[in-house]
Amino acid sequence: MRIVMERLDRSYRLDPKRWQRVAKKILGVSEETTTGVHRLGQMAASGELLFPAVNVNDSVTKSKFDNLYGCRESLPDGIKRATDVMVAGKVVVVCGYGDVGKGSAQSMRAFGARVIVTEIDPICALQAAMEGYEVRRLEDVVEKGDIFVTATGCCDVIRGEHMERMKDEAIVCNIGHFDSEIEVSYLQNTRGIKRENIKPQVDKWTLKSGRSIILLAEGRLVNLGCATGHPSFVMSNSFTNQCLAQIELAKGKLALGVHTLPKRLDEEVARLHLDRLGAGLTKLSKKQAAYLGIPAGGPFKPDYYRY
Repeated sequence: MRIVMERLDRSYRLDPKRWQRVAKKILGVSEETTTGVHRLGQMAASGELLFPAVNVNDSVTKSKFDNLYGCRESLPDGIKRATDVMVAGKVVVVCGYGDVGKGSAQSMRAFGARVIVTEIDPICALQAAMEGYEVRRLEDVVEKGDIFVTATGCCDVIRGEHMERMKDEAIVCNIGHFDSEIEVSYLQNTRGIKRENIKPQVDKWTLKSGRSIILLAEGRLVNLGCATGHPSFVMSNSFTNQCLAQIELAKGKLALGVHTLPKRLDEEVARLHLDRLGAGLTKLSKKQAAYLGIPAGGPFKPDYYRY
């Protein structure tokens, strides 16, 4: 990444107008990460977006599948490959209860862990509570956790003061965002803290408290750093959305701004994956479709429907 950034910086200094010329030839972009879509929205609001963008992340067949079911399988895969830890009976603290947090919490509970959720959003917090999870503030449970998982998309979620209070050899990892969710800089820049590399992507940090933590993937995405990411089937959902988005952009009819794929395409992505799972789809009769006031072949839900 440093090499790429250095080359981009050198290119810009040699020709400040180059990327403006490149942008004029771009029909658009498609983006499937929560953070990337957030940045595109910011650029559109500030007038910095130079071409149409398709928000693939908020397609139902991406966010409700890749984020939830993908993380449900790839989080324990990363933790197990890195540590071989027995999850059953442990206390796992999941920071964030969006789709990524939901999948993460489900997987840890399925392994027999006692899961505690932290949240800033009252709706997500209520969902977690009604699913049977204990919902607490991180500062109130930091001494209890054996494994900590960040899944928020925010920065400074687990900070130095939290790590200093953790029990000895607590495992700390991130599945939500860049390495800014965990304050890795505290570990790197604080005098007296020592790092011992156990194996690639697994580091033991001895803290000022005298206790140590096990940091996975240097605070970056644990399912990618310590495993191979999501299973290919669930990624097929996401990449099918990407292909459909690129087809829409290639038509050249989208206005400047951030767009989402229409519901009919979202449903088509799901339909294409049903046969592989041996699923049979019920069909509406003309009478039933008329009763519901929808086309017999879909779309079956309005755009505002929350799955």
